[in-house]
Amino acid sequence: MKRWIAVLPLAVLGLLAVLFATFGLHHDPHVVPAALVGKPLPAYALPPLKGGPDQPLTGQIKGPTLVNVFFSTCAPCVEEHPALMALQSQGVRIVGVAYKEDPDRTRAYLERMGDPFAAVLVDRDGRASIDLGVSGAPETFAVNAAGQVVAKHSGLLSPADADSLIRAASGTR
Repeated sequence: MKRWIAVLPLAVLGLLAVLFATFGLHHDPHVVPAALVGKPLPAYALPPLKGGPDQPLTGQIKGPTLVNVFFSTCAPCVEEHPALMALQSQGVRIVGVAYKEDPDRTRAYLERMGDPFAAVLVDRDGRASIDLGVSGAPETFAVNAAGQVVAKHSGLLSPADADSLIRAASGTR
């Protein structure tokens, strides 16, 4: 009986090693799930940053649109901000979703950095963003004129990433 007690921890450790080797080592950490790609943008109603009644996110889609999830203390969001300003100056419609942040902080951030967004909705508790499949900010979704999510980018947008999202939203891949 004592022999089994001595062998049991080694057997459990061996089983864990096999499971880790089989599943854990084959997971690519750069693969980010894009569950909404190919599906309609959910019709969440969120309060606009500028005040007023809750607005459906789908109501902000007017032609090809990028939906950018951000918050003011997110270093990659701050680094990405000039690229969003450049896209806005090129006529790209961008809707912002302020993720888990006090609206006063978001307003101060946009006053300081500039406001590239056609509209900003506030997702104070983060539920809508989580349901969108956001794993961390910044994340940007390309939405076509019909309101379908056609692409997703996680992390800082490079000019090439932005161009790819715009082409996807416009249907010109």
